Amino acid sequence: MTRVVITGMGLITPLGRGVNANWKSLISGISGITSINKFNTKDFSCKIGGQVPTNKTHPSFFDVDSFISPKDKKRMDDFILFGLAAADDAIVDSGWKPQNDMQCDRTGVIIGSGIGGLQTIYNNSIVLKEQGPRRISPFFIPSSLINLISGQVSIRHNFRGPNHAVVTACSTGAHAIGDAARIIKYGNADVMVAGGAEAALCPLGVAGFSSIKALSTSFNDYPEKASRPWDQSRDGFVMGEGSGVVVLESYEHAKSRNAKIYGEILGYGLSGDAYHITAPAENGDGGFRAMKGAIDDAGLNLLDIDYINAHGTSTPKGDMIELNAVKRLFQKNVNNLSMSSTKSSTGHLLGASGSVEFIFSVLSINNKIVPATLNLENPSDGCDIDLVPISAKDKEISYVLSNSFGFGGTNASLVVGPSP
Repeated sequence: MTRVVITGMGLITPLGRGVNANWKSLISGISGITSINKFNTKDFSCKIGGQVPTNKTHPSFFDVDSFISPKDKKRMDDFILFGLAAADDAIVDSGWKPQNDMQCDRTGVIIGSGIGGLQTIYNNSIVLKEQGPRRISPFFIPSSLINLISGQVSIRHNFRGPNHAVVTACSTGAHAIGDAARIIKYGNADVMVAGGAEAALCPLGVAGFSSIKALSTSFNDYPEKASRPWDQSRDGFVMGEGSGVVVLESYEHAKSRNAKIYGEILGYGLSGDAYHITAPAENGDGGFRAMKGAIDDAGLNLLDIDYINAHGTSTPKGDMIELNAVKRLFQKNVNNLSMSSTKSSTGHLLGASGSVEFIFSVLSINNKIVPATLNLENPSDGCDIDLVPISAKDKEISYVLSNSFGFGGTNASLVVGPSP
């Protein structure tokens, strides 16, 4: 069976642009969650979010004008811009540039989004209502469609291999990476650019999630304290935005060009709850089966897993459902592993969360550091395993399990290991 390795990574998150900048902030316990300033939150119950920093005073701010022209920028929703920038960074990091038609045909893209161009759709609905159909831009549809991240990346880099997009809510990024790895394993491509992107931190997005009481509202005056997985005071997730993209290759392809290798994708598990449109099944069986499937696919034993990057969104029910599923799966071996939620630092990037957290998982292996669960000051009853509260910790890490679960009962788990 073909082995699949990671050779490039790119991150755009509320912590900034760049893998190194993100990792440094993450392990330093810095939160990217702030008061929302991109729109007026006066009438909103939730006034906080994880915004991608664009102010030049931020040490790793996202400068959209540095990689795309003003004309092209107007033709893309922010989720495409985030995905395109993260993909650019990952591709540069990988050092891969096809030199002939065959190499172009063997390089593909799978970058998805949970929601897509929500703000662009909203803006055009207002134009339609107030100015009529003739005033709608011809770029409206291609600036909103979720698969246009993959399309734009392929056009920009002349990648002519498999090209599609995943849309599985908050499991999107993980599913995209898992599916891309399988495309390489099946021999349909040598290189895949994969991940997720999201830019739903807009009035309609915040209003929508607020209406189902999914967002934190108790920490509007202390934004950095709001995302607190497994803490007794948690009251909902904090929405974030951004993108995480990786370059995957067959091991033989990477080795043939002397590429640096960050790690290897070993296992991929996926399942469905068949339970509820927004809530996870209370017995956590869907997550349990996704985790077990990923570990079985990797050919590992439960004892081999050193760290779990949890879905851990900071919701009252979801956090404990995931924790109990982990306990059920690992049983006595649960005391040998660490589990944390990096959403405590970035917020919940929805369709981008799985790919962002996959990259954090790879970095934890390479740096032998487990990121912390920020704000975990008073753990809920039953939180009797190592949830890495408050501060990152040093640890020998060989194998990481990364979880992503989404609305509609969609679940994905990935197992990543060290470079072969």
